[in-house]
Amino acid sequence: MDLRKLKTLIDLVSESSISELEITEADGKVRIVKAMAPAAVPVMAMPPLPAAAVATPAAATAAGVAAAPAPGPGAAAVPPDADKVVKSPMVGTFYRAASPGAKPFIDVGDVVKQGSPVCIIEAMKIMNEIESEVAGTIAKVLCENGQAVEYGQPLFILE
Repeated sequence: MDLRKLKTLIDLVSESSISELEITEADGKVRIVKAMAPAAVPVMAMPPLPAAAVATPAAATAAGVAAAPAPGPGAAAVPPDADKVVKSPMVGTFYRAASPGAKPFIDVGDVVKQGSPVCIIEAMKIMNEIESEVAGTIAKVLCENGQAVEYGQPLFILE
């Protein structure tokens, strides 16, 4: 589908009263979902961490321990023994199911094949179905429904 046609469809959805449009053509499938007005979310300041919980690399080195780099904000820590990890291919909002109240694509213990859909990431009001790049059994789900995710952030651990 060419870019002009896609832009026209997006404009039509945004100007109309419909909330979702899905079109399937021979060369692909496009799904456009109009986002609802976000509800006001109260912002709360994070309490300061106790001094003992904050370890600097210099303090760790002085204690004879090599300090490991901390994961970036929003990134879930992946255990070093994790065999396979499904990572986010983009920045967006993580959803476990195709729609609110629907059954999640996968749960812990489910067997996943390479190319199987595992979740949806909404980016720029477009719902992107994410497929597993590896095969295995779901050992852990690392993200909550509706959570913002970063590019390369681990989403699932497989065994």
